[in-house]
Amino acid sequence: MPAGDAPRLAIIGGGPAGLFAAERARASGVDVDLFDAKGSVGRKFLIAGKGGLNLTHSEPRPAFDARYGARDAQVGRWLDGFDAQALRDWAAARGVPTFVGSSGRVFPEDLKAAPLLRGWVRALREDGVRFHVQHRWSGWAPDGALRFETPAGAVVHRPDASLFALGGGSWPELGSDGAWQTTFAARGVEVAPLVPANCGFDIGWSEHLSQRHAGAPLKPVVLHWDDLDGRAHALQGECVLTATGIEGSAIYAISGTLRDRIARDGHVLLHLDLAPGRDGARLQAELERPRGRRSVGEHLRRATGLDAAKSALLFEVLPREAFASPARIALAIKRLPLRLVAPRPIAEAISSAGGVRLEATDDALMLRALPGTFVAGEMLDWEAPTGGYLLTACYASAAIAADGAIAWLRAQRGT
Repeated sequence: MPAGDAPRLAIIGGGPAGLFAAERARASGVDVDLFDAKGSVGRKFLIAGKGGLNLTHSEPRPAFDARYGARDAQVGRWLDGFDAQALRDWAAARGVPTFVGSSGRVFPEDLKAAPLLRGWVRALREDGVRFHVQHRWSGWAPDGALRFETPAGAVVHRPDASLFALGGGSWPELGSDGAWQTTFAARGVEVAPLVPANCGFDIGWSEHLSQRHAGAPLKPVVLHWDDLDGRAHALQGECVLTATGIEGSAIYAISGTLRDRIARDGHVLLHLDLAPGRDGARLQAELERPRGRRSVGEHLRRATGLDAAKSALLFEVLPREAFASPARIALAIKRLPLRLVAPRPIAEAISSAGGVRLEATDDALMLRALPGTFVAGEMLDWEAPTGGYLLTACYASAAIAADGAIAWLRAQRGT
């Protein structure tokens, strides 16, 4: 293809989905301009990797696919083209070997995000990707050109195709503020409202518990809840008390169901087993032993082995008179009811659900309402728990959208 005659693709959004789409398109000979509202790309990628970059998960398919809930079939199709092993192979090809942790999560050997991102961006620049930072997309001009606000004023860009990877609504200070929703909806694109995912929940603690125990871990515990259809579920894991309620990995794993129950019913009851593996009858027997001159709290600690945070939860939930009944205490230890009344704001969430409905796209993730416009990553209406599933689907959707854009560009040119 003659120099300067390559088809031109604009990628809007410099997170992992946008960067991976740029890499894939450039490898096919497409000219790529990548735009990002911030002064540098990959900011959320870097922050997510501060405690150790969780690239993906070693869970085999189809169990891996099931993590995407109602969208498992659609995301599973993306994974057919680029799955967890492909992501590990990609990292290794960039000089970043990975390992599987004890939880099954996959990390770079050095656990860091920054070296991977720096090398990735450098390679993209060397390969000819043109980066335009501090370019905030502000919509389409009447002739379909892309409009951007920059420190130097408004500019327009006229590509042959566009691929949007603007993210959802979590961590807006890093760039994914969800402001694109209204503009897309105005162009006839069906968009589901963005809601928090992988988030904590408000309960409304007393001042005492909020001040004394916020940040305290609850481990291990078993969570019991009912889904939207009334089916009972249980999950063992770890939680953390917050100033307003509860969060943590076990909560994040079921946050979608909890959020949807609250949206439908106004609240949801979550029951905690504070002593997994300990029999309720045995707990009651230990509590029935004379406490002598010990306080109720000290007797509770010695009889049950509960730590301060778990004991505080019992005093928070149970009425005072219940502590005269070993049977009631034992029952509460094994099935403590917590009334969750609201998810935390989307700005605090690890990720978001909602976005461009998959039904608004074709199999190549091109918008049916806007031919030549593709969407990838967290902008799309899917969600997953933490553990590497989020990032894997972002890469996989970017591969689908980039390949779709490449094919569409070629078809437009008859090549």
